Amino acid sequence: MEVKELGHLVLYVRDLERSVRFYRDVLGWRQILPTGDTLPVPFAAFSAPYGRTHHELLLIEVGEDAAALPAGRRVGLYHFGLKVGDSDDELREALRTVREAGVTILGASDHTVTHSLYIADPDGNEIELYIDVPGVDWRNDPALIAAPIKPLHL
Repeated sequence: MEVKELGHLVLYVRDLERSVRFYRDVLGWRQILPTGDTLPVPFAAFSAPYGRTHHELLLIEVGEDAAALPAGRRVGLYHFGLKVGDSDDELREALRTVREAGVTILGASDHTVTHSLYIADPDGNEIELYIDVPGVDWRNDPALIAAPIKPLHL
C-alpha cells in the first residue's frame, strides 16, 4: 500500500454552531454540508476555498458534556497545520483576523522552513497557521526541517 495524500481531518466538537462559526467565519473554510436544503444533522463538512477533495474537514457534535482535552503531554493529536499563504504579510493578516475574532493565540515560531502562528479552536484543539518561507530549499536539504525553533515576532 502507498498513501497518496492526507485526505481529511475529523474533529469532535461540543457546540457545532460555535465551531462552524469559527472554521467558516474566522478561518475561511467553505461549508459544504449541511446545506439549506438538508435536515439539521449533528455534523458539518468543509472544504478549503480551493479544495482538492470532497471535504478536508468534518466536525461532529458530541455535546457540552463531552470530556475536555487532557492538559500536558498525552497521546493523540497535538495540532494540525493550515497553510495561509507564502509571505509574512499574509501571516500578519491571519494574526490580525484571529485577534479581531478573540481567538486564543498560543504562540509564534520561526521553524526556518515555515513561520507559524499557533491558535486554539473553541474546543481547545491546537491549530498551526503557517507560511512556507520563500527561498528555503528543504526538498534538497531535508535537515532544514529539524532546524532549531526560534521565536517569531510578527
